[in-house]
Amino acid sequence: VQLQASGGGLVQAGGSLRLYCAASGRTLSRYYMGWFRQAPGKEREFVAVISWSGITTDFEDSVKGRFTISRDNARNTVYPQMNSLKPEDTAVYYCAASGRGYSQLATTYDYWGQGTLVTVSS
Repeated sequence: VQLQASGGGLVQAGGSLRLYCAASGRTLSRYYMGWFRQAPGKEREFVAVISWSGITTDFEDSVKGRFTISRDNARNTVYPQMNSLKPEDTAVYYCAASGRGYSQLATTYDYWGQGTLVTVSS
């Protein structure tokens, strides 16, 4: 599976961005899809996950109520929606696919996209 993340950019605090993770090479419908982020000087951290069906989602505490995530398996694409962005959300955001079910651990994900940079100005 090849994953391509996009949609990042510069946004003011309080603004919104919609990211995209498009897959090729294999259908995403059998994978849980996770999003992680890595800020400068920090370790990569879990942000969100969505089940293969799209019914179940989970989020890191700091983004709950602000971020949502959806998927379109027919288009092989996952869509995190980020609202009420804060400067501390600034990071490179990565999408990843797991064939092992729900997980917040980066080490359990099998495939990774290249990342897309989100910068939130104050």
